[in-house]
Amino acid sequence: MTDHDNAYDGLVDEDSHGQWAFGTSFDDPLAGVDTTVPDDVDLPALAAYCLMLGDDALVSAQRLAQWSTRAPELEEEVALANIGLDLLGQARLLLARAAAADSSVVPFISDTSPAPAEDALAFFRPEGEFRNARLCELDNGDFARSMVRLLIFSTWRLAIFDRLRTSRDPVLAAVAQKGVKELTYHRDYTARWTVALGCGTDESMRRASDALERVWPYVDELFIPTDAEITLSKVAVGVDPRDVRAEFDAVLAQVLHAAELAAPTGRSVGTIGGRAGRHGIHTEAMGPLLAEMQSVARAHPEGLW
Repeated sequence: MTDHDNAYDGLVDEDSHGQWAFGTSFDDPLAGVDTTVPDDVDLPALAAYCLMLGDDALVSAQRLAQWSTRAPELEEEVALANIGLDLLGQARLLLARAAAADSSVVPFISDTSPAPAEDALAFFRPEGEFRNARLCELDNGDFARSMVRLLIFSTWRLAIFDRLRTSRDPVLAAVAQKGVKELTYHRDYTARWTVALGCGTDESMRRASDALERVWPYVDELFIPTDAEITLSKVAVGVDPRDVRAEFDAVLAQVLHAAELAAPTGRSVGTIGGRAGRHGIHTEAMGPLLAEMQSVARAHPEGLW
């Protein structure tokens, strides 16, 4: 009998490889990358910053995964899945970097847990410890709403990553160098769809306009800097998001003009006592999203593949 005669044997074979069920690989995701941190960099701030950017990508990837088997066309299904995988790859590297910078951010599972740090951060943190912007967690809604949400997110993130390519932190610089190519495609893909919907039928324009009304109030939060962003921008490691607002506005204005759509004005969900997604304050949409994403890992915290 060969190892392939029973596909289920490997699921309970604890002596074969000891592989964690939810990891995508068992290699160090930062292997081969210079992980030296400049001496003047605040490590807890670096960890907080990487968690923010990593959680943005992780939560956005989970939302895109929910389009699987539901996209309007097979080609769009593949495109959305690929965009989600790009973001998942960014999330893995950034969460691993956060754990390497400050191990105290990694939740304890058990003394025998085989889960790597990035998986522990993804699957075993409660809602209040996630640091993503609330824009990323909003319900998919219809196709137009998902396209508008991703257009806004990818335009903002591309501007940030473009500047992070020269970060003094070698890991952030390496992640950004690769991420810029991916995010350029994400932005162009969603911009084309926004124009197609805005200039399409009366119904597609109505849906695109409704999407803007629902998503736009969460734009301002992207540009409210946290202490970590301010601290790291001063030592050329991070980016103050206020520095990319003009670029973001110019790109969105160009896309919306081509789409014959108008950006809503004067509407923002604001913060709660100055706190929002970056501080663990989330919308009602976040809990169900995490419950779905984390359910298997939490039910089998030491599961083997």
